[in-house]
Amino acid sequence: MKKYVFAIVACLLFFSQANSAKPPKVTFKNKDQEKKVEVYVDGKLFTAYIYPDNMEKQSLYPIASASGKIITRGYPMNPRPFERTDHPHHVGLWFNFGDVNGLDFWNNSFAIKPADKPKYGTIKFKKIVSADPKKGELVTASEWVDVNNKVLLNEETSFIFSGAGNLRTIERTSKLTAATEVTFTENKEGLLGLRLDRAFEEPATKPEIFLDARGIETEVPVLNNAGANGVYRNAEGVSGGAVWSKRSPWVALRADKEGEIITIVILDNPKNANYPAWSHARGYGLFATNNLGGRAFDKNAAPVKVVLKTGENIVFKHKIVIGSDLTDAEISGIAKDFN
Repeated sequence: MKKYVFAIVACLLFFSQANSAKPPKVTFKNKDQEKKVEVYVDGKLFTAYIYPDNMEKQSLYPIASASGKIITRGYPMNPRPFERTDHPHHVGLWFNFGDVNGLDFWNNSFAIKPADKPKYGTIKFKKIVSADPKKGELVTASEWVDVNNKVLLNEETSFIFSGAGNLRTIERTSKLTAATEVTFTENKEGLLGLRLDRAFEEPATKPEIFLDARGIETEVPVLNNAGANGVYRNAEGVSGGAVWSKRSPWVALRADKEGEIITIVILDNPKNANYPAWSHARGYGLFATNNLGGRAFDKNAAPVKVVLKTGENIVFKHKIVIGSDLTDAEISGIAKDFN
């Protein structure tokens, strides 16, 4: 009798554990008038896909950790006290590049003078293709256009949102199809970018001036360093600002935000061109990875040039992980499964 009771209890325990191990429920709220799709995990806001008319690209903004702490910078959408107001084109999580047929898609924003707009490209939102809560997948379509709205590239992007416990992930796969012959020329301004909250910045000791691909200067001032404690590291053990320009399958950024340790990781995918990507991670809060950087990062690198004839395409796949105090072994395990 005891044997049967034990078996029943074990069975109930198994089903209880299996039920508790169910993946978090992902839900989407389409808000057409606000030009965004909100993404929820277990009823809590994770992020939103935004496509306002006054932005030159679409992005995920804001992005929150599992505990609800916002990891993205507020400016220019919703400025917060004591944060930097440089690089107005850095909004949430985005994807574009600094040299496509000579046009700069990366640096385009409201700050560009109308007379200079012909030098820049814009990514125009077309439609939400699908939203599948069961898969946690949102599929979108957009066009990369010049100042005259001539289409260079058609983009279809899949976002897969997921999470378990204190872990949240975004898997972003973009298929770029040439509407005309298109050339990507090596450039440091790319490819997947994330602009972060003040807590994830490295403490600064002096003002710095940064140049974009066209030699335009942006001064990044020294602010109050209170709360700024971010530290980068990559799969090869390089840490701090030295990760910039290094190639690595993953780069992580760890910081204490309001008493909680949060680690953000960007993973490159082995199927991407020029894997592993060059890191374009800066101490002032820009966290980016670039598969098309080449000699813009390392003068000894092989030249990078991608030419797509009309109808040809290229696919880029990256993964963003937001967790707690993730170890190198844990991150490497996630990277191993990202294929």
